Amino acid sequence: MKTITLGKSSLPSSRLAYGCWRIAETEDAGRTTGRAAILAAIEAGYTLFDHADIYGKSRAEAAFGAVLRETPALRQQMLIATKCGIRFAGEPTPDAPFRYDFSAEHIIRACEGSLRRLAVETIDLYQLHRPDWLMDPHEVVAAFEQLRRQGKVREFGVSNFQPSQVALLQKACPFPLVVNQVEVSLAHLDCFQDGTLDQCQAEQITPLAWSPLAGGKLAEGARRLLPWQENYRVDAIVTELDAQAQSFGVARGTLALAWLLKHPAGIVPIVGSTQPEKIRAATQADQLHLSREQWYRLLEAARGERLP
Repeated sequence: MKTITLGKSSLPSSRLAYGCWRIAETEDAGRTTGRAAILAAIEAGYTLFDHADIYGKSRAEAAFGAVLRETPALRQQMLIATKCGIRFAGEPTPDAPFRYDFSAEHIIRACEGSLRRLAVETIDLYQLHRPDWLMDPHEVVAAFEQLRRQGKVREFGVSNFQPSQVALLQKACPFPLVVNQVEVSLAHLDCFQDGTLDQCQAEQITPLAWSPLAGGKLAEGARRLLPWQENYRVDAIVTELDAQAQSFGVARGTLALAWLLKHPAGIVPIVGSTQPEKIRAATQADQLHLSREQWYRLLEAARGERLP
């Protein structure tokens, strides 16, 4: 698989990342399905592994850490990314609401918890998961600087941030934010229109694309959708994907990933299947070369109308 440098860092990443959200929906799954998925991704050439402290209520990080404890040498073949900032209702007290927390205390504590579960000394890429309405950028940067000084984190980024929120944090941060992880797919085009991808190109921030297949709607079918994804209308997109995928000799989901890879912002789609054959098949996207005409036919199908 080809590689890309993440933002202004020195971190080289595979053009597709592997997303660990679903590798440990249960503890047993983490030991079996999750382990097989991780090893399949490594064998297929994925080097960037995407986590968050909340995935599987921390089971995903723990399952990944178990694989590294079993085979420590694998650490040399991967970049490990994880996220913090989402806090569930009922923690630490029963009356606490679901919320986001970018306090320095929480960022540092969450990072140390992830390091333990992942069985590593350093996280390559640490991200803020969803914007905290009470974010004090200077407090966030103080936490970042402490974690970097202690050797616990190499680089930092954000997730689900609007361009203005990225700019606010970057203004206070003395080192570059290297990624913004956002939902983007043929079924969800907001980032093409709200300035996110423009900012990524202008500031050399790598966009990581979560749910690049719209929860599976653009591939063989959705297994579990987020609430708003239930309303995605993909019939016209799937029809055009099928027509073009046949000419390329690939699955429609692979072509949908290639559509994202063509964008000059350097989008890195995050593949989330736990099935080894699908993890391997997705890597074919890196070899496809869509013409501008093919790319725009898919965009038109996604928009449901011709461009103005």
